[in-house]
Amino acid sequence: MNQPSYSFGTSFQPAPAGGGDDLIRETTTQTFAKDVIEESRRQPVLVDFWAPWCGPCKQLTPVIEKQVKAAKGAVRLVKMNIDDHPQVAGQLGIQSIPAVIAFVDGRPVDGFMGALPEGQVKAFIDKLAGPAGGGEIEAALVEAEELLTAGAAAEAAQLYAAVLAAEPENLKALVGLARCHIAVGEADKAEALLAGVPEAAAADPLVTGLKAQLALLAQTAELGEEQELAARIERDPKDFAARFDLALLLNAKGDREGATDRLLEIVRADRNWEDDKARKQLVQLFEAWGMTDEATLSGRRRLSSVLFS
Repeated sequence: MNQPSYSFGTSFQPAPAGGGDDLIRETTTQTFAKDVIEESRRQPVLVDFWAPWCGPCKQLTPVIEKQVKAAKGAVRLVKMNIDDHPQVAGQLGIQSIPAVIAFVDGRPVDGFMGALPEGQVKAFIDKLAGPAGGGEIEAALVEAEELLTAGAAAEAAQLYAAVLAAEPENLKALVGLARCHIAVGEADKAEALLAGVPEAAAADPLVTGLKAQLALLAQTAELGEEQELAARIERDPKDFAARFDLALLLNAKGDREGATDRLLEIVRADRNWEDDKARKQLVQLFEAWGMTDEATLSGRRRLSSVLFS
């Protein structure tokens, strides 16, 4: 795959902590140049022309404010009451309200009139925000996952890091970057990222999956060689410890089906071996692989078949 060309964070400044109200302000004829023209040289600014008597304006206001806050600093919203300040609206030729005009680099570049549905307002803001917009960030996360799955961990890490520059608390990007570190043998850096996960997100499947991956790495580091373990099993088919260690080695090499096979062999032969250790390990593997991974789905079906047959 081609190296990604996303470049978040160069012109985008995340919303300050506590943020939404800092993104929205009222302006006047006297402050319009500072609030809109000058500010739009730093980031896109939406100007909402409205009036207190305007019913559609009252419908649009909560929608556009919600979407501006959701963009997390990619755009700002400036509201102008045309009853009190009619001059700018007149200069721009605005004849009906609500009217929303987007300014970039000191000039109007796009706009719409009327109380649009929320989906259209969001699409308008995403388009205006460019690479830092929510839609582009989601696209970057999808591409990063594809890169990591394809073995391009370095390129995926660049994308995840770019998303984090724009959204420092984006959990998908943080966990994704940690997985990139794991893929290139930097478990210590992955653990450092994990330590920065907010306590409220500790139970999130993304986080528990990452913890399971790191735990597996720690287990694998203590194992022997694959050929040695296979020879032990050949000599003694009931050497479940060797089967168990071989399952972990196969998983470390990306052979998820092989790892599942070895652990299921133990469950079939002796469910209670070392306090149900093989089944518990399978559950940990499923958690590390992800709930929607094909190996997880297949493994769960096979485990259920063994347990309830």
